[in-house]
Amino acid sequence: MRSVRILALAVAAVVLTSGGSAWAGAPTDQLRGRIDRVLQVLEDPELKADTRVDERRATIRALAHEIFDFRELSQRALARHWQERTAAERDEFVGLFADLLERSYIGKIETYSGGDRIQYTSESADGNQATVRTRIVTTSGTEIPVDYRLHRIGERWLVYDVTIEGVSLVANYRAQFNRIIRTSSFSGLVAKLAAKKDEAGGAAVEATRASQK
Repeated sequence: MRSVRILALAVAAVVLTSGGSAWAGAPTDQLRGRIDRVLQVLEDPELKADTRVDERRATIRALAHEIFDFRELSQRALARHWQERTAAERDEFVGLFADLLERSYIGKIETYSGGDRIQYTSESADGNQATVRTRIVTTSGTEIPVDYRLHRIGERWLVYDVTIEGVSLVANYRAQFNRIIRTSSFSGLVAKLAAKKDEAGGAAVEATRASQK
């Protein structure tokens, strides 16, 4: 689906960074540096080698935890249900939700073949909150508005939501999670997330075995 591919590119744009110096500067400057870096990585033929798949994905996962504020994202996605959770329940949910997001988009990110262009249109900041507005111009000329919502922690601007064509990533998951909790329970939601993680882990093992035959 086009929306999934564009969302994957939008998420990919802030998954990788070139190093500590990338943290300095305004929200747009930080975001632009990371996007430039991720496009270089995605277009590097050496990093596309089958022998470097595990290395590439491990790097993406590690850097994702430096770029995204998964705890803030999780709190916003659970909304009122967050306040009802114990500290242990919150920690477990953050881990499972982060894993879900990583697994959902790493595969899509890796299929990016280049051609799309990213334009920075504006930035608005209010204290420790900021929104960086961009447009992704596809190879066919279609323009898709993508907004990044960030907040500042020290010198770093961390992403806690991505909005594409007016649809919020957080709001989308919030609706799904709320529906599951209302029809089942919070424990039911956790069980579903844990099952998806186990299923993905099993599939990864089988894929590794197959590649070694």
